[in-house]
Amino acid sequence: MQREISSLGVCLGAATVSMTLLKASPEKGDHGGAVSTRPRIVGAWRMAHGGNPRQTLLDMLDQVCPETIDRIACTGRKFREFVTLSTIAEPEAVEQAYRFLKPDGVDCPAIVSAGGETCMVYVLNRSGLIVNVLTGNRCASGTGEFYVQQLRRLNISLDEAATWSDTTSPYQVSGRCSVFCKSDCTHATNKGVAKSRVAAGLCRMMADRILGLLNKVPLKNIMLTGGSVHNRMMRAFLEKDIEQLIVPEAADCFEALGAALWALSHDTKPFPGRQTLFTGNRSSFSTLAPLEQFKDAVVFKHMERGMVRAGDVCLLGLDVGSTTTKAVLTRQTDNAILASVYLRTNGDPVGAARRCYTSLLAQVADTVEPTQVSIIGLGVCGSGRQIAGLHALADGVINEIIAHATAAVYFDPEVDTIFEIGGQDAKYTLITSGVPSDYAMNEACSAGTGSF
Repeated sequence: MQREISSLGVCLGAATVSMTLLKASPEKGDHGGAVSTRPRIVGAWRMAHGGNPRQTLLDMLDQVCPETIDRIACTGRKFREFVTLSTIAEPEAVEQAYRFLKPDGVDCPAIVSAGGETCMVYVLNRSGLIVNVLTGNRCASGTGEFYVQQLRRLNISLDEAATWSDTTSPYQVSGRCSVFCKSDCTHATNKGVAKSRVAAGLCRMMADRILGLLNKVPLKNIMLTGGSVHNRMMRAFLEKDIEQLIVPEAADCFEALGAALWALSHDTKPFPGRQTLFTGNRSSFSTLAPLEQFKDAVVFKHMERGMVRAGDVCLLGLDVGSTTTKAVLTRQTDNAILASVYLRTNGDPVGAARRCYTSLLAQVADTVEPTQVSIIGLGVCGSGRQIAGLHALADGVINEIIAHATAAVYFDPEVDTIFEIGGQDAKYTLITSGVPSDYAMNEACSAGTGSF
């Protein structure tokens, strides 16, 4: 009995690394070409690389002992150019996987690849060959990574989101721009909309983006692949509009499977070993010198910190942002900071404000009896300022442009320009004679923001 041929396919994606291991029997007397039996999937793995695909790939290879595998092929986007393995383009891997996984007697007009960075549709002909690729705009708002990011901002785990029913009434959020979508989510939670409804709205938006790409494709027998297949609510929304949504085996490792299938019928490079797996430290983009080398070009302004004393009269500042919430307690006589706190908003502006108050109280209590300190004013800014100000019955509710200008002029009366990189938006403010006179902010892309 001949030994089975093993084949490993690797997909180096924008957000994840995936692998699929196949085994098949060779044709009788053939030791280097085709296989005579239908390959079987021995294992499939997928892991988020967090911006470090090299180390993630090395860690995942430990699970399969690549030195013992007969054939290895790699696919993916830009990063596949930096490995010394045999590689194929993603569309070719998609065609290979489709022919292997499509149900008997069914011809799919399109394959939806709902990945971490992009969502695209491969339009197929009757032979299962790609005849068109539809990608829509380049905005990230309908992608898997964007969905995961918004869940993190709401302090929701993927497992928790998966338990919510698809019958949850979705809160409508914008799908044309990630900035607007994040704003919609933030404003919804600021108004007390249930997080499950916001998450359902994100899933509905993702499904609508996919359906928009499919607007010229018959909505029947559509194959769904990519990591977003695990988004149960999104799939449920798609199933309401698509007759027979097909989610194949190993759908989240689809391209890796295609690479493994291709390797079974091609001579591939032997595994080069971990030391020579990569082509070097080349980068696909240019870099600049570290900012640390330019410290002498910057003047840092500092606020004096002081020790709280019995009888202090204080002012409290609260910034309830879309991503983080900050608070400071200052002494009225010298503006010294007596206590401060910085924490995540987690989609709950009132809860975040309360946690700030609790932290400031504990810091004061370390030195004096809190009743010996009086707070005569509270100023609130940030995207959650209205609800946090209402909760605190505060009169000093102002927008962040006024707050930024006030602080900047305090430190430097001659300042005329402020650049502020926030969690949800980035702003430029022009100051004339100590007063903010004009501003501009990002309106159609989140790429310059802190949470991005």
